[in-house]
Amino acid sequence: MRASTVLTAILVIACMVGSHSVVAQSDSARDAGHEFYFTRGIYGGDGGEDWGPRWAIDFPEADEHFLVALRRLTVIDASDDHNAVALEDPKLRDYPFLYILEVGSLTLSDKQASALRDYLLAGGFMVVDDFWGSWAWENFEYQMSLVFPDRPIVEVPLDHPVFHAFYDIEEIIQVPNVHQTTGPTHEYDGKVPHARGIFDNEGRLMVLINWNTDLGDAWEWADNPDYPLRFSTYAFEIGINFVVYGMSH
Repeated sequence: MRASTVLTAILVIACMVGSHSVVAQSDSARDAGHEFYFTRGIYGGDGGEDWGPRWAIDFPEADEHFLVALRRLTVIDASDDHNAVALEDPKLRDYPFLYILEVGSLTLSDKQASALRDYLLAGGFMVVDDFWGSWAWENFEYQMSLVFPDRPIVEVPLDHPVFHAFYDIEEIIQVPNVHQTTGPTHEYDGKVPHARGIFDNEGRLMVLINWNTDLGDAWEWADNPDYPLRFSTYAFEIGINFVVYGMSH
């Protein structure tokens, strides 16, 4: 099933929500008793910038815009508030879906690596987004080796259920940031987008890695008339697939 262009355009307009300051976690999101919370992972790293820590790039606008899409296009009872949780926080276990980005700057402590391993093996599903090029991949691959030293990272084939959980995704599209929508869409040497993953012993996809693409920027800028609809439509559709898969596996 596919969302129509008209419906997507209406949805994009509806995504025009106000900006908020970065906070660690929303109490209202925790206490409302919803079926789903879009949970963003807080981590430390070496990439602090003027616009905030790396884990908080596009936050909270991307998260809140995505939740508008999820609530309007599915019957999932999703909280409409953002929900950022530290990787080592025991409360992370309350939220089976985890979104993490800019992992070229990811630096896991022993406690965080252990907590993340336990979370994923207990049934958690982590979606990785918005990191580009070989240097960022090398850092992320090393960090994940601290979490799962015995589990390989592999390409996820397009016939995997994660790409057909709600919408049928037929190709992996490179989604650019808002400043690169014309001309080359890649950053650094990350010219080819990939969807890679880590599986558990039963074949469940625990980690879905979007490399050389930026879904979060498409969510954040979906209400910008200059951001191409084809990128935001794809980003919403594949993101909804990730949520449906994570909640049903």
